Amino acid sequence: MNLYQLFLSTLEITLPVFAMVFIGLGLKRLGWIDQAFISTASSLVFKATMPTLIFLSIIKADLDATLNPGLLGFFALATLGSFLLAWGWAILRVPYADRGVYVQGAFRGNCGIVGLALAAGMYGEYGLSAGGLLLGVVILTYNAFSVIALATYQEGKSADWRSIIHHIVRNPLILAVVAAVPVAALELRLPGWLMTSGEYFASLTLPLALICIGATLSLGSIRASGSLATGASVMKMVTLPLLATLAAWLVGFEGRELGVLFLFFASPTAAASFVMVKAMGGNAALSANIIALSTLMASLTITLGVFALKVIGWI
Repeated sequence: MNLYQLFLSTLEITLPVFAMVFIGLGLKRLGWIDQAFISTASSLVFKATMPTLIFLSIIKADLDATLNPGLLGFFALATLGSFLLAWGWAILRVPYADRGVYVQGAFRGNCGIVGLALAAGMYGEYGLSAGGLLLGVVILTYNAFSVIALATYQEGKSADWRSIIHHIVRNPLILAVVAAVPVAALELRLPGWLMTSGEYFASLTLPLALICIGATLSLGSIRASGSLATGASVMKMVTLPLLATLAAWLVGFEGRELGVLFLFFASPTAAASFVMVKAMGGNAALSANIIALSTLMASLTITLGVFALKVIGWI
């Protein structure tokens, strides 16, 4: 396969995902979908269709091939390293009041939607099941580290750890992983009609979620992005994925495992980061700008990243 064919094969993985994002942006601008639709659809995805997708992908997977404690452990350590690196940079370069928002925007990726969609597009059932298991680590680490960063720099606000732990324990995505692993391990068989109905329902997840991401993008916010939003976005989309993927290769990951890790590392800033900033009284405008700019950058940086990894033969 020559470089041109390789690049086209890379676009076939990334373009469908980002096309759905830009379709969402277009539908919102045309007035065909509104904020009420976005809120309802986002809630449906988070509470129902995505947990169903994760549950089904894990119970259909070969856990011997998918459940890799080393992969999960490395992702947790890499997330910690990314968090500390972003925080160290923020201490040197970012105004005190905005450091927590900057740090969260720089390390917290949208793995549950963009990362999972890309992993599914690239590796099919393996990508979905491995990504579903990784999401358990993602939810725990991202929420804990985000609260630490934001609480440190929010004057007059203190982190309600009981509430945070309560939300993590009741997170539908974690519950889906917890429910699916024993079913898969015991090789329990669900009725065919139930599996088919579940697959119909789960198939709503990725297109609906990606359309909602696109519909929440604000071109005005992207144009208004200052140096802080740009700096956090470049760190999220270029610096940290490059360092984390290199570290993963150095410790021995390759092929589809390295591919899934890269796609999760390279996901744009999660929309959930805005909700947390808003709840803790932080700079919501900066958070929104980081999300918008990193999402716009993702179509280019992820495509080029996958292409480069294929060219050098790591994935």
